[in-house]
Amino acid sequence: MYFTSADGTRIAYEDYGQGEPIVFVASAMLNADMWEHQIPFFVERGFRCVAFDRRGHGRSDRPSTGYEPDTCADDLAALIEHLDLRGATLVGHSLGGAESARYLARHGEDRVARVAFVSAVLPFLKRTGDNPEGIPEAAFEDVIAQIRADRAKWLARQAQAFFATHLGNRVSPEHVDLTYRQCLSASPWAVLQCQQALFHADHRASLREITVPALVVHGAADFSAPIDVTGRRTAALVPGAVYREYPTGGHGIYASHKDELNADLLDFITS
Repeated sequence: MYFTSADGTRIAYEDYGQGEPIVFVASAMLNADMWEHQIPFFVERGFRCVAFDRRGHGRSDRPSTGYEPDTCADDLAALIEHLDLRGATLVGHSLGGAESARYLARHGEDRVARVAFVSAVLPFLKRTGDNPEGIPEAAFEDVIAQIRADRAKWLARQAQAFFATHLGNRVSPEHVDLTYRQCLSASPWAVLQCQQALFHADHRASLREITVPALVVHGAADFSAPIDVTGRRTAALVPGAVYREYPTGGHGIYASHKDELNADLLDFITS
C-alpha cells in the first residue's frame, strides 16, 4: 500500500491488525521489514501495527530532496493523517526516533498517546560551544568520506558491532547479512542526505516540551549512537521519561534484545 506525501512522493506502508495503533518508524537505511520481531508480537496482543518505508528507502520513491528532519516528520504526519490514526504510540528507532521527536514538535500531540525512543539519535550529535558532549564535526566528515568512498565496505565493517555480538548477543550470521542487505537497498543519495541532516539537527528544546508519556530505551554498548551522547541525555531532557538501559545492547536491540524490548514496550503501552 502507498500514500502520497505533501510534495508528491509516493511512500510505501504496511498496516496489520486492529485495535490501538502503534506506528513503527524505521532507522536510517532500514525499512519496515526491520520490525519483523515487533509487528507479529503486538498484532497477536490486539494492537494495530503500522510501518512504512521512508522516502529513499525500501519500496518508496527516491526523490532528490526531502531528507531534512522537517520533511521527514511531515511524511510521518501524512501517513498518520492518511490512516486517520488517533491515540497512536510512536516507536522510533535511531533516525526514526529523531523523526518522531520532530513530528511532535511540528504537528503536536493530538493524535499521539505516547512515544518510545529506541536507540534514538537524539538530542544533538554535533559538538558545539553549548554542546560539548557532542561528536566533533571532523570525525563525522571522516565517516561521510568513508561512505562516499565505499559504502558497502563501511557497512560490512560495522555489521557485527551494530548488534554488539562481541558481548555474546545471539544474532545469527544470516540475520546480520539480512540487515546488511537491507541497508544496501537504500538509495545511496538518501543515505548521505539523511546522515548529514541527522548530524546537524538540534532537538534539545523540543524534547523538553514533550508532554505525552515517553520511553527511552538504549544499549550501553551502542556503537552507532553512543549512549553518553544520546540515550542518557535524551532521558534527562524529556519530562518524566521512563528509561531502560540494556548493558550488552548495541544499536540493533530491536533484534538482539527483541524479547526484552517487546516486553518493555508492552509494559509501557499498557501501564
